[in-house]
Amino acid sequence: MIKWGIIGCGRIAHRFMQGFVAVDGVELVASYSRRPETVDAFVAQYGGIACRSVEELLASDIDTVYIATLPDSHAAYSIAALKAGKHVLCEKPVTVNLTELDEVLAVAQQTGLLFMEGMKPPFYPLYSKLKEYLVNDPIGPVGYVRAGSAVADCPPDHPNYNLELVGGSLMGIAIYEAFLALDWLGPMQDIQTMGRFGETGIDMFAIFQTLHQNGYAQLYCGFDMHGKGDALIVGTLGHITIHKNWWNPAKATISYLDGRTVQLDEPFTAGGLNYEIIHFCELIKQGQTESLILPHELSRQMIAMIDQAREQIGLKYPVEK
Repeated sequence: MIKWGIIGCGRIAHRFMQGFVAVDGVELVASYSRRPETVDAFVAQYGGIACRSVEELLASDIDTVYIATLPDSHAAYSIAALKAGKHVLCEKPVTVNLTELDEVLAVAQQTGLLFMEGMKPPFYPLYSKLKEYLVNDPIGPVGYVRAGSAVADCPPDHPNYNLELVGGSLMGIAIYEAFLALDWLGPMQDIQTMGRFGETGIDMFAIFQTLHQNGYAQLYCGFDMHGKGDALIVGTLGHITIHKNWWNPAKATISYLDGRTVQLDEPFTAGGLNYEIIHFCELIKQGQTESLILPHELSRQMIAMIDQAREQIGLKYPVEK
């Protein structure tokens, strides 16, 4: 039985628990939120104890911590949990910038504990099935990726609009697109970004194209338009469409140069976060300190891409020195 603690009891923590309750061999032991009423309601729904401080949570009988707060506090909580001897699964984006992430990874290396970013797409059954299928029926070397999403229905009080809490479409949405481009095209070599700001100082819409080791990507993200959330992956012998919402992948179409079309349909259950939880628990059982599917270097490259995109449009957060 792997015993968990949760830091942060907001929207994403509830989505996490939707998947958590579907996983065998795990137990929620303790939770913490900065607002007592929030954590009290959370444990009333899911069980465990309500902690009044991070220190109390880290001193409880837990093996690992899921950090479900907003990005401004990810690094501090990750470091505190690692130093307390706990494995850490931290929600994306894993830190505010690359400098913070490197500080976290240094502590993870010193402690010899497992640290992983909560980037869900690669653990979905459809994404795994797609990668496995292409081994025997490839589309050739991939040289182009196009992906993005713009969602115009975020409630006005959503943290995505809050500059102090590290909001904005690049951090909230484009981190997914960064994963996809890097996963299929390799390390980034260059980036060109344009962005539009909103009243609160965050980027409401951004578009960026990137040059990678193996090709090009065109990506977009936004909060003031409603845009299609599919993904296109193009190779020399065919192309893949991961149908919307591609970051919760359930269907893909592979179209080959020879005229064949292959449909992959792999529904997900329990909201989808259950798959990354299962993977993370397996890593703990195996004594691993890093995921081969989502390694530390990939997390570094993802946040570095967002760092450079933000720099090009002039977006800096108050929490950054």
